[in-house]
Amino acid sequence: MKAAVFREYSKDPTQVIKIEDIDMPKLKPNEVMIKVELASYNYNDLWAIWGEPVKTPLPHISGSDVAGTIVEVGEDVTKLKPGDRAVSHSNMSCRVCDMCTAGREYDCNDRTIWGFQTGPLWGGFAQYTHLPEVNVSKIPENVSFEAAAAVSMVGMTAWHMLVGRARIRPGQTVLIMGGTSGVGMVGIQIAKLYNCTVIATAGNKQKMDKCIEIGADDVVNHREADWSKKVREITKKEGVDVVFEHIGKATFPQEVALLKIGGTLVATGATTGYDTTLDLRYLFFKGTNLLGSTQGTKAELEEVIYWTSRGKIKPVIDTVLPFSDMVRGHVMMAKAEQIGKILTTPQKL
Repeated sequence: MKAAVFREYSKDPTQVIKIEDIDMPKLKPNEVMIKVELASYNYNDLWAIWGEPVKTPLPHISGSDVAGTIVEVGEDVTKLKPGDRAVSHSNMSCRVCDMCTAGREYDCNDRTIWGFQTGPLWGGFAQYTHLPEVNVSKIPENVSFEAAAAVSMVGMTAWHMLVGRARIRPGQTVLIMGGTSGVGMVGIQIAKLYNCTVIATAGNKQKMDKCIEIGADDVVNHREADWSKKVREITKKEGVDVVFEHIGKATFPQEVALLKIGGTLVATGATTGYDTTLDLRYLFFKGTNLLGSTQGTKAELEEVIYWTSRGKIKPVIDTVLPFSDMVRGHVMMAKAEQIGKILTTPQKL
């Protein structure tokens, strides 16, 4: 089979990612084999190629989101069968520790992100891949492979942030940072599903317009120096109840300052850097809640797939690349050129 492989780290994906012929994977008794129709890019695919902030196994196949058809199952598999349409759940955990059995597999000490930390040669950018049965969910017939691949990781992550961690409620004002990122676009739609008022941020007019198109009530440009002042004006100086954060250093202090008394900031990343400052007066005088969040449960993934099947969450897809040109997706993502998810088609070279 063919797979996108890199054998060394580099800041330039075009220099190291090659489409190679490799052996078909061998199934363990608890695993299923998936013929990958669509695979979606995430920022951790860049981290894997860079070897930062963690070293990934080499040689490496990236890709944490796939949708396709099950073609083979291991002898211990009981709930899935060949022919089932399937999507990956990328949060891999032990399933037996206290955290996992309490429904908190995202806090498992042995947790890994499939396609990022797994390997060698175990990820989604390949014509076939294998996963434990517990890391696979069925796709309803009215959800396309494209939609499932585009929404799976970012949708699960956004749902966990807003519903699982921040516990949003109808009537709240939610600030979605980076509204045209993968998580941001689903975050906007989840907040509207919960009847919240949504203020989004984006980096240019085209992206700002897209935020309004997918449901945001207001939008500001977070690249402008006075962006937080504009948010405060929109809220009539009241601030926001919840901040959905994944930008990091460049905007974090202003985000905390925008929270109402008792407000919540939930963070899942830091694409502009990890080292930031915090005026602690906002923390203790205002009773601020600062929450970390990563990945999500399989149940949360299935909530997102359900609402996608109902048309309440609509994945936004920017580009679908043939597998022979798949490295272009990494370049686009590094330059933040896309508005929506980038997908590739391993079966179509």
